[in-house]
Amino acid sequence: MGGSRHTVTVEPEAAGTRLDKYLTEALGSKASAEPLSRARLKTLLDEGRISRIEKGAVKILADASYRVKEGEEFAVDVPAPVDARPQAQEIPLDIVFEDKDLIVVMKPAGLVVHPAAGNYDMTLVNALLAHCGATLSGIGGERRPGIVHRLDKDTSGLMVVAKNDRTHRALSEQFAAHGRDGRLTRAYTALVWGKPLPKVGRVEANIDRSKNNRSKMAVIKQGGREAITHYKVGESFGDPSVVSLIECRLETGRTHQIRVHMTSIGHPVLGDQTYGGSQKTRRARLPLEAQAALDGLGRQALHAHHLGFEHPTSLEMLGFDAPPPADMARLIDALRRW
Repeated sequence: MGGSRHTVTVEPEAAGTRLDKYLTEALGSKASAEPLSRARLKTLLDEGRISRIEKGAVKILADASYRVKEGEEFAVDVPAPVDARPQAQEIPLDIVFEDKDLIVVMKPAGLVVHPAAGNYDMTLVNALLAHCGATLSGIGGERRPGIVHRLDKDTSGLMVVAKNDRTHRALSEQFAAHGRDGRLTRAYTALVWGKPLPKVGRVEANIDRSKNNRSKMAVIKQGGREAITHYKVGESFGDPSVVSLIECRLETGRTHQIRVHMTSIGHPVLGDQTYGGSQKTRRARLPLEAQAALDGLGRQALHAHHLGFEHPTSLEMLGFDAPPPADMARLIDALRRW
């Protein structure tokens, strides 16, 4: 069954009402529309499924607190319902370590971690369900069983997944502490434009959803969530420096944190289409071999190369390292030959 689209026009008595409250009431009174909670409407806003129609033009809305005006027309696109329980799918897994409690995998770029809007299957969770079967932990929720942390779709790297509830709780505690208790270590390799100064630095800037685009995150001056990234410049390429190879370690774990923080200090990650802005001028400064490698990468040059944690059962400290995958390695090699 497909989704549905509903349109409503603001009556005089509803003028001045918050958008989420108005739509909840307006759709609830329509016989053809299914009732939607304000929380569900907030999700639809975040997904860009609510718009205002003006003279035939459509403007996507993102602010639930917007006050509606008499005569305004709004459209709400409600996607078709999907099975809350992901299905097992035979997708190859690059397994680094596995025992009865947990599994460590190398997630390739392009693979979504768990089902969500726009990606309801062919995710890491679907692959894990096929590999682990009924043993996979469900404490993380029906749509993300076993998942205790995540990587962006186009970020490659190491991930640990719990195979039972006890392990899930223990690992979740470690990730909640973000290494401040000494049990968890995570490090990322990134290629960024320019050369961050100082060479060893700390970015502390709160992050929240962008007010202009709810699908993006942004550094904000007031409110938001605490976010701290530590970076260290390893190599720089070009004279003056055009690109730098850096290592990042997270003291917090916010959505898109490294990408947002590095952009905020003027050194966006190479290939980042969301936060990197136009990279045409900077790309032109690279040698042709590196330009071709960057074009071939087709994603942000970010890789989670190190993961360490305390095993919940043995209490042994485990550490895993994975070099950048071939696409990113080609770009690094091309820069080193510059």
